[in-house]
Amino acid sequence: MAKLFESLHIRDLEIRNRIFIPAMCQYSCENQDGIVNEWHLVHLGARAAGGAGMIIAEATGVVPEGRITPWCPGIWNFEQVAAWAKVVEFIHSQGAKAAIQLAHAGRKGSTYREWSGKGSVPLEKGGWQTVSATAEAFEGYEAPRELSASEVVDLVHDWAQAAKHAVLAGFDAIEIHAAHGYLLHQFLSPITNKRTDEFGGSLENRARFLLEIIKAIRAEVGDRLPIFVRFSATDYREDGWDLEQTTTVAKWCADLGVDLFDISSGGLITGVKIPSGPGYQVPLAEHIAKEMSQPVGAVGQITTGAQAEEILQSGEVEVVLIGRASLRDASWALRAAHELNVDLDYWPNQYFRAKYPTASK
Repeated sequence: MAKLFESLHIRDLEIRNRIFIPAMCQYSCENQDGIVNEWHLVHLGARAAGGAGMIIAEATGVVPEGRITPWCPGIWNFEQVAAWAKVVEFIHSQGAKAAIQLAHAGRKGSTYREWSGKGSVPLEKGGWQTVSATAEAFEGYEAPRELSASEVVDLVHDWAQAAKHAVLAGFDAIEIHAAHGYLLHQFLSPITNKRTDEFGGSLENRARFLLEIIKAIRAEVGDRLPIFVRFSATDYREDGWDLEQTTTVAKWCADLGVDLFDISSGGLITGVKIPSGPGYQVPLAEHIAKEMSQPVGAVGQITTGAQAEEILQSGEVEVVLIGRASLRDASWALRAAHELNVDLDYWPNQYFRAKYPTASK
């Protein structure tokens, strides 16, 4: 059996293979109410039917102003919970597990989706005043308001409530989004965090917001539910967040009960050179995995089953996250099984002609 198709156990959860679909924004809550709809059901459900082990639902706002765009989903009310529950139910019916990425966009919120405009959405058109660790704007966006220490504490509670709602919706795991220049990353990086209170300065203080969220979520969901954290491992700038800081904070997160780390990079600032290419972020994940006993996931231009298998066979990372390649092929996992000569028992019955191409019927 290829390692790609070996099951993975995290706490009480058994995941049928090592193929995760990462959170990928769809900007498709058309009523701008944060309620997911048929698009999300079909988008995520197709990848569950397509054989992936874990489906991570897109960045979901823990509060209304935590969304990236007005078209992004939320999970701060029960109508949103009910809509998510239908999506989760179908994912489960296909044998996959479902996680949700809880997020707050911070100063990168209140923006247009790519096909609706550019920059920040004005208040009169449904936008909002953004907040951050800083009052400095992300290039091209309106300036945020710097959060007070008491507001940060309130947001910890909001994250815990969102986790409670995720459990009600039936999600099997929770991913905390601390990457890609969004709010938690804004607190972690010394580029955007120049605060002088208990949430700024030292690495311990810059990580405090994330660590308090982890503690609050773990207290809310108990010992059964796995918690993941997505990090950007580097800002690609010498005075920024880097691989060593990521590794240190990941160890602190693990001590508080985080079960898996999903390693990406960049997103905090513009104007930096990012070395792109096949598997370009895998070495970052491998570096962190060498220091951790918890599983680590690699992402970044992983496109074929053979490439994914080679990454796992290196012995460092335990999971691959298939993003853009899964947008091109919702059944990426089934294709990989075919290419690696792995006989799966969870091909959808309706797709038997793909599994047995010479079938006459």
